[in-house]
Amino acid sequence: MDITIHSSFLPHTDPDASVAFYRDALGFEVRSDVEYEGMRWITVGAPDQPATSIVLEPPAADPGITDDERDLIVEMMAKGTYAGILLATSDLDVAFARLQEAGAEIVQEPLEQGWGVRDCAVRDPAGNMIRIQEAR
Repeated sequence: MDITIHSSFLPHTDPDASVAFYRDALGFEVRSDVEYEGMRWITVGAPDQPATSIVLEPPAADPGITDDERDLIVEMMAKGTYAGILLATSDLDVAFARLQEAGAEIVQEPLEQGWGVRDCAVRDPAGNMIRIQEAR
């Protein structure tokens, strides 16, 4: 069987701020930016991983979600408890410095965890938790 990760989805609340964060702070390329009925789906990814992407989507764009569910999703996003992603880098200190310079919301500075991983955590403009670990 040949199964790979193609795309992962993260919600956004401000498409322009999300593009700036993922492109400028993380160094991802914007692969597509699709507008439909006043909403935007933006596909980003690492330049050296063309087959793997993150799709930034409007929260709860699914028409089957109620207004109450949509409100709850937005509330959870604001707390940073709705969605997240784990990224990796060969130089965590350089990546963290770039995120700080870009004004990212810092949740955790680089730290050697007790389970053998050195990582940091930030939130993207929508509140999604972005953990970055140092690849060893």
